[in-house]
Amino acid sequence: MLFYIYKKNILFGNPSIKQIKSTLILKVFLIPSTYYIGEDQEGYYEQELFKMSTSFPMNGGDAVYSYSKNSQIQREVLDGAKEMMKEAIIKNLDIKNMFTYSSNKFNIVELGCSIGPNTFNSMQHIVQVVKEKYHDNNIEFQVFFNDHVNNDFNTLFRSLPIDRSYYACGVPGSFHGRLFPSRSIHFAHSSCAIHWLSKCPKELLDEKTLAWNKGLIHYVGASSIVVNAYVAQFEKDMEMFFNARAEEIVQGGMMVILSPFSGYRYLKFFGSTLMDLVNEGMLDESLVDSFNVPVYFPSIEDMTKVVEKNNFFSIEKIELTYPKSKLVDEADAKTLIINLTAVLQQVFINHFGNEITEETFTRTILKSEEISAWMKINCEKACQLFVALKRK
Repeated sequence: MLFYIYKKNILFGNPSIKQIKSTLILKVFLIPSTYYIGEDQEGYYEQELFKMSTSFPMNGGDAVYSYSKNSQIQREVLDGAKEMMKEAIIKNLDIKNMFTYSSNKFNIVELGCSIGPNTFNSMQHIVQVVKEKYHDNNIEFQVFFNDHVNNDFNTLFRSLPIDRSYYACGVPGSFHGRLFPSRSIHFAHSSCAIHWLSKCPKELLDEKTLAWNKGLIHYVGASSIVVNAYVAQFEKDMEMFFNARAEEIVQGGMMVILSPFSGYRYLKFFGSTLMDLVNEGMLDESLVDSFNVPVYFPSIEDMTKVVEKNNFFSIEKIELTYPKSKLVDEADAKTLIINLTAVLQQVFINHFGNEITEETFTRTILKSEEISAWMKINCEKACQLFVALKRK
């Protein structure tokens, strides 16, 4: 089936050429299943795909600092959770009960897919574990790759594995809101994504409040008021996130969330570089004071609180794990900072512009030896949060 996404609406089937040319944003092929986006007053839900929260995609394409070439950190997170993922699926997933409400099609969504290649590895792993558990060749797997509308979906789909054992399609939109019809998803997965806030806490943007984060770009080393503002925004975002997933995931369906827990301390090096530029007269200090990276790394307590408040999911497993990390164990600061460049560059560009951003990241990469020495003395082992949930 073919549908065209344009502005706020969706054209199904074969609209006129005039309609398409005047409003087309992107064309999506769904193979081989039939799919629609929800219901409005006439029986279809009008999902406003393009009414977004703040969105800062990873660096697209395949250039030197692209995410596709610089996502070893995220790969280590996934590799460190593979066995736990397998155990969670084998222990908790019961597709026979779920299929009484649908067909033999198993729908998986990757929430915050970015542009690969890590997303393909995680999706294939989930498919393979389900296949090994049930030995049922009649199950058909449909994977929905979701991310913000300005994600580089072109790079993502150009690099789709030819030998994949699932059907694939893209679903643009913020995962803080609804993405799918009710009871249509059997398994949701999100890795290195939910720590991104929908927006910067508003208290941090008002210099008249106590949460004005002067001289800092994150909550690391900041006052408890700043930290609490981040926590409050995270809780608001997760309330929307879990309310949406509760509608979309079938009863008995699963959701697995992986989130980094120890990487936030490296953000201070980008902040110190910005202050170097301020001291050299290249940057107005007020621009640094009004800038805060919109990420919050949740703890076990944070996640437990938002899940229990939602009350539609049972926590099957939640724990902090310490996977092997070559980058951290070997204090490979240069690769680590380049990885963070691929993740953070668009956030900086949006606030500081291209020239200051390029100077900031170039200088921070040049500090690699200094950062490596700091890592050897101060860094703990890599740490991440693993959460396995089941829809009640």
